[in-house]
Amino acid sequence: MAAVTLERLRKTHPNGYVAVADVSLDISDGELLVLVGPSGSGKSTVLRLIAGLDAPTAGRVKLGGHDVTGLPPQDRDLAMVFQSYALYPHKTVRENLVFGLRVRRLPAAVIAERVQRAAAALGIEALLDRRPAQLSGGERQRVALGRAVVREPRAFLLDEPLSNLDPRLRASTRAELALLHRRLNATMIYVTHDQEEALTLGNRIAVMRRGAIEQIGAPMDVYHQPANTFVAEFIGTPAMNLLPPGTLAWQPEGSIAGIRPHDVEVVPLDDADDTARVEVLEPLGSTLLLHARLNRRPDLLVRVVVSSDARTGVDATIGLRLRRDRLHLFDAATGRAVRAR
Repeated sequence: MAAVTLERLRKTHPNGYVAVADVSLDISDGELLVLVGPSGSGKSTVLRLIAGLDAPTAGRVKLGGHDVTGLPPQDRDLAMVFQSYALYPHKTVRENLVFGLRVRRLPAAVIAERVQRAAAALGIEALLDRRPAQLSGGERQRVALGRAVVREPRAFLLDEPLSNLDPRLRASTRAELALLHRRLNATMIYVTHDQEEALTLGNRIAVMRRGAIEQIGAPMDVYHQPANTFVAEFIGTPAMNLLPPGTLAWQPEGSIAGIRPHDVEVVPLDDADDTARVEVLEPLGSTLLLHARLNRRPDLLVRVVVSSDARTGVDATIGLRLRRDRLHLFDAATGRAVRAR
């Protein structure tokens, strides 16, 4: 495996659109880094630049300390896994795994050993003689991962590999992928728009918007200490409440106050910071998500998470108290954090 370094990587299209804006990253050998952001944020383009599928307008890509910016994809020794499985339908699982190794003319004994090791790591030994049409979506994705694993590349590049799976399969395959990373101690760069995947998979996450990295850090550091209002709203489910200047009596002038729905308490009206009317109630299993409109500021809806057995309903008036020790403050002009919670 190898470390991956990006030095002021930039990609500008002929029409002037900047897809990647001077991105610099150091990804350690054996690290699983997740690039997360909305559609159009540039995360997949970064992956393609690392793979050599696109050429950068400026900047450099290094693998293991060596500049590979000018090398074609086949000479970078990287394995890429896409959201489409791209398996050969007429070949068995074993033949799908073996194909790329035979093209590289590896000895038969080496091929057999790699296939067995990858199949064991992914739990697909019983599937080796089946064809893709006989497999579930989750099994096909594991085979696609296996085809990358048998190559024993310097790094894995994964572009939304779980997006075609249903929610249950996504959760289980995500857990398998995390275990695989630990078993292989592999360098992995994983692209997703799903912030839940980012938080649960990454050693670090890099949050992207408009071709640039807004914040990079350990998942819980990014969650608890967002660098700006974009990260605050994008990372975390339900999204953080952002209250404009002047919403709270004790809110510093010129600041946006941020509070996560789990940190807003429903209290008796006499003890409340504010009162609100419940407009929407979403059952989430063990919890309820309330969308409540502030009585004092009818233009503002606040999201509140309460226990599923809470006695409330649509049109109920509730008292709200914000945990001041969990409050985030952002500069209203720039959106940047001015004080950690």
